[in-house]
Amino acid sequence: MVNTYGGGVPMKVVAILPPSEQVQAQVAMVRALFSGHTVELATNAAELEPHLPDAEVLISTAFTPLTRAMLQAAPRLRFVQVAGVGVDHVDLDAARELGITVAAVTGANTVSVAEHVVMVALALMRGLVPAHNQLAQGQWSLPYWMAHARDIQGKTLGIVGMGRIGREVAARMLPFGVTTFYYDIQPLPPEQEESLGVTYLELDALLPECDIVTLHLPLTPETRGLFGRERLFAMKRGAFLINTARAELVDEAALVEALQGHLGGAAIDVFAQEPPPPDHPLLRLPNVVLTPHGAGVTQEAQQRIAQGVIQNVLRFMEGRPLADVVVQGTR
Repeated sequence: MVNTYGGGVPMKVVAILPPSEQVQAQVAMVRALFSGHTVELATNAAELEPHLPDAEVLISTAFTPLTRAMLQAAPRLRFVQVAGVGVDHVDLDAARELGITVAAVTGANTVSVAEHVVMVALALMRGLVPAHNQLAQGQWSLPYWMAHARDIQGKTLGIVGMGRIGREVAARMLPFGVTTFYYDIQPLPPEQEESLGVTYLELDALLPECDIVTLHLPLTPETRGLFGRERLFAMKRGAFLINTARAELVDEAALVEALQGHLGGAAIDVFAQEPPPPDHPLLRLPNVVLTPHGAGVTQEAQQRIAQGVIQNVLRFMEGRPLADVVVQGTR
């Protein structure tokens, strides 16, 4: 793509960032780096709306969907840079039809998510959260601990989705002495399977074999609802489910049901509604580890993502080839 804005013509950039303690500092940094351009901040869809008519570049996160209506309301928009790997919050069909380029930042949070999976896998196996909660409430939790804590060595791990993150999880779990099966639409080459210590199984063969199942799939029409009631109850009784990918991969209502008698527990980082409502049934279950869609946003990951975003936006402004293009625009 040749960027006709190259040569230093000023642009309007809108950064759509979730509220945080660092957000003003982040925007100040972006303004300094994009000196000569207009940089505005929006922390939600309502704040974004007045900027759409003249925005030329959007820096987007998964916390604010970019709908067809929003993109249609932005006649000057040429480039959407997603701050992360997931792009399912952007209406890609609309972007394609409107000629808007969309790019991501791949690989920046791979290690962070993989480490998170190891952390919650160990926490689930040990019963860490219930034991902590009991002790914090004044109960001596040793009897619970003795009845529930288990070693991870010798257990069976199932990885559903063997992309960058799935492979990093496998590599990090290998020293723990687990048996690892995986499922992906495209099996790994034999030499890579051997180096990671993994064995391919079809999904429905994998589920009843595994003590822990961790999901690392993109959200597509084919994967939406992949883990409904039937598959959740096909998992081994007492097994644990980890979802750091996309909430819509799993039927939340069926998961709540499965956690009350069939599954041993779950670690959930993603929710169909974020933040989840205060009365969400997952929040009331004792056998879950819940995190606020933060598996991939450690401080180090945020720095890597920010570097990827800035470098790609600068490429766009200077008319250079872009990295990690998801939709090639024509505007």
